[in-house]
Amino acid sequence: MKAMRRLFVLGAMSAALAASFGAGADTKPTIKIGYVEGWDDSVATSNVAARIIEKRLGYQVQLVPVAAGVMWQGVARGDLDATLSAWLPVTHGAYWNNFKSKVVNLGPNFNDAKIGLIVPENADVSSLSDLEAKKAEFDSRIVGIDAGAGVMQKTSEAIKAYNLDYRLMPSSGSAMTAELARSEAANKPIIVTGWKPHWMFAKYKLKFLDDPKKVFGEAEHVDNVINPELETKAPPVVAFLKKFQWKPGEIDSVMLATQNGEKPTAAADAWISAHGDRVDSWVK
Repeated sequence: MKAMRRLFVLGAMSAALAASFGAGADTKPTIKIGYVEGWDDSVATSNVAARIIEKRLGYQVQLVPVAAGVMWQGVARGDLDATLSAWLPVTHGAYWNNFKSKVVNLGPNFNDAKIGLIVPENADVSSLSDLEAKKAEFDSRIVGIDAGAGVMQKTSEAIKAYNLDYRLMPSSGSAMTAELARSEAANKPIIVTGWKPHWMFAKYKLKFLDDPKKVFGEAEHVDNVINPELETKAPPVVAFLKKFQWKPGEIDSVMLATQNGEKPTAAADAWISAHGDRVDSWVK
């Protein structure tokens, strides 16, 4: 009996060890995706992609909120596997020049992106060239976001290029949209630094000011950029990221839902559930 009990215990231990080794062999690595926390498009895109990678490809995803410069450096060093928030060729052009030999660009997830100065649609200005004559109307100020953001740097250049006697007021993405909301409610003119895609275009009637000197550049695109090691670490994730691209208007509902108080993961799940065919086309 003792011999049989010993054999039974040994057999159970062997089975447990085999199971543990088998489970280890099947374990997939966690994918780390960097995003810019204050950027609504970055939050929306990263959450939708993360939920697809988790639910359809079976990888755990860790979303890491970082500043833009840290994000690029993290992908280049391998601390992050990817970012879906690379604004090129202008906004993140300096980062691309610094790190392009250490990262791989899989292509855009959003085309026709844009940065610049934004005013209400009914404002009686249409170009940056009009602003100096209208400075009293706008209280000689431009409401900005984080001081180190690419659109802020370009706005400082634009103030010089167009000889504008305006103050650029640094704040944050949320503070900027809060001031925009107050101005819209009071029907008062305002100039803000901004970009597209952004939920504010779905909520308010706004327009970009023309930039004849092209200080803000032409239309941009938002790209999926990865660390080269991801190609061997998680090939299905790379294959998905090569296909993952928004159509015009698709991201707006995700951003607006989050802005209206829904959690980013819930907004992402709702969009995924409603657009099964689009998701299928990305993960086939």
